Amino acid sequence: MSFIEFHDLTHCYNQGQENEYMAICGVNLSIEQGSFTVILGRNGSGKSTLAKHINGLLLPTSGVCLVDGRDTQDMDDLWAIRRQVGMVFQNPDNQLIAAVVEDDVAFGPENLGIAPQEIRSRVDEALKAVGMEKYKSFAPHLLSGGQKQRIAIAGALAMRTRCLVLDEPTAMLDPQGREEVLNTVRRLHDEQGITIVYITHFMEEAVAADRIVVMDQGRIQAEGTPREIFCEVEAMKAGGLDVPLAAELAWRLRREGMKLPGQIMTDEELVQALEAYGCPLS
Repeated sequence: MSFIEFHDLTHCYNQGQENEYMAICGVNLSIEQGSFTVILGRNGSGKSTLAKHINGLLLPTSGVCLVDGRDTQDMDDLWAIRRQVGMVFQNPDNQLIAAVVEDDVAFGPENLGIAPQEIRSRVDEALKAVGMEKYKSFAPHLLSGGQKQRIAIAGALAMRTRCLVLDEPTAMLDPQGREEVLNTVRRLHDEQGITIVYITHFMEEAVAADRIVVMDQGRIQAEGTPREIFCEVEAMKAGGLDVPLAAELAWRLRREGMKLPGQIMTDEELVQALEAYGCPLS
């Protein structure tokens, strides 16, 4: 069942002006409820513009974006859409507004007019879901980048979000912070069935997805499972994108004549393939 649908979606910035720029060009795409979709693309490919249509931060120049059957251009439905779709952006410091963690998580439900007892329950539940319940009384500026992003996710969950759209949420984090955020997202998807739309430049993060959508110049260039996408190493490189390190190493070794499987994607799979080939690594 499709939760998000784009039909001939086009988005033009500064339409009719000298600096007019067509960021999205006739995109057709369906994202299933409960799925984990990663959107890849080099800078300027249109992936962030596409993501901002999902909760109505941007509206189509032409075409349609539907969320759970609701049109983002229908102002009567816009707030219902935003309750269902939470967004997390690159810079965690730009998303936290309160002086105490639990107050920040409560901000969304308070603006919805939720009863105080229900807000308390939602805040506790959301902080537990992201593994941050011990930090509810902390000041956000004392937290690490990964912890701040988990608080931003908790704020979306407190609004009973059914879908999380994460626009390069780990771009400004160190490896530990990236791991914290990705593990949180995986757990929310696996345990709570939340629909995930995840934009990243880190190919190892994309391996966690059910499906990858590759964009270039405002258009969809490829769709498929991570294995289907990352086995096309030459096509990805031609589009200015990388693949997971294990996939690239396997590709290079095959070019040198080693008969390795064609869909190696993780370090563990590469090690197993090399050992099977007769190259023990231990």
